[in-house]
Amino acid sequence: MTLRKPPLRDVHAGEGATFTEFGGWDMPVEFDSIKAEHAAVREEAGIFDVSHMGQIQVGGPDARELMQKLTSNDVTELGRGDSHYSMITDEEGTILDDTVVYRLPDDEDAEYLFVPNAGHDEQMHRRWTDHRDEWDLDATVENVTDEYAMYAVQGPDAPDLVADVADGSVTDLSKFDGKYVEFDGVSCWTARTGYTGEDGFEIIVPVEAAQAVWESFDCQPCGLGARDTLRMEMGFLLSGQDFDADEDPRNPYEAGVGWTVKLDTEFVGRDALEGVDAEGTDEEFVGIKLVDRGVARHGYDVTDTDDHVIGEVTSGTMSPTLNEPIALGYVPSEYADAGTVVRVMVRGQSKKAKIANTPFLSD
Repeated sequence: MTLRKPPLRDVHAGEGATFTEFGGWDMPVEFDSIKAEHAAVREEAGIFDVSHMGQIQVGGPDARELMQKLTSNDVTELGRGDSHYSMITDEEGTILDDTVVYRLPDDEDAEYLFVPNAGHDEQMHRRWTDHRDEWDLDATVENVTDEYAMYAVQGPDAPDLVADVADGSVTDLSKFDGKYVEFDGVSCWTARTGYTGEDGFEIIVPVEAAQAVWESFDCQPCGLGARDTLRMEMGFLLSGQDFDADEDPRNPYEAGVGWTVKLDTEFVGRDALEGVDAEGTDEEFVGIKLVDRGVARHGYDVTDTDDHVIGEVTSGTMSPTLNEPIALGYVPSEYADAGTVVRVMVRGQSKKAKIANTPFLSD
């Protein structure tokens, strides 16, 4: 399979980055070291190339109705420049993807921009156009993923760093607010969003300006390796790993994001999720801390104290900030309280662990 490449793939290679396949893309996983990149974001600032994230624009008279029917959060609450986190579910309430939905300024051709995960842009473009046609709605749906690069500048120093580079104010943006700001003379969608738990911005840059804007930021370049350890410390979901519609189907309540489900709106999966909300779930997405030495990884079994398998680790790492092994996964609800003792099978050995609150950094 030919991998898709971010616009600056060769530039990153020249900077010494190593690469990995992710969602069908050839993406930088590490520039210096995951530990150094992780620390830069927690203590100062770092920049990530996240051009593998999809960008779908939706416009026209029925754009809001189409967005409302295909995402779980309440799109009508978004004012111009607002955004929110949302789920895309099927009729059974299973998460197909998670996304951020932006409502664009009124002088734009499109009304909304939403960001599917890597490799999901074509699937979501098809889903939107198929339902638009089925429901006979007057809306435009355009997959513009290949027309833009996307960067995330994250860390406590990120606001000042971005403000110094931007030709226009950005520190007036509140969390989940966005607007068009010029960088190096090019207008870029800039939002105070991110995936690291730190303050910062995500910037969507026209491809022709990708290198100039990337090079205008004087901070640590970071790869997907650090992005993964940072998001795990916050307990954030990763599509395809912490939920997967085919291999590990989960609904938003199981995945701990039931707050994104607005049952007073009408969307695909709403009726199924109303039932889940009323009856509760059998399993819950939890944080896990290993007490014994070892690192839990995706797919490792979680057991009770008698070594009976009760669940599975979906993500795990050695936390660079805490210097202790952390993990995420699903366990039966009766085991989900923080402090509950469980065990994780690490390379065939049973390791003592405890259920922990997330985010781990404030546990």
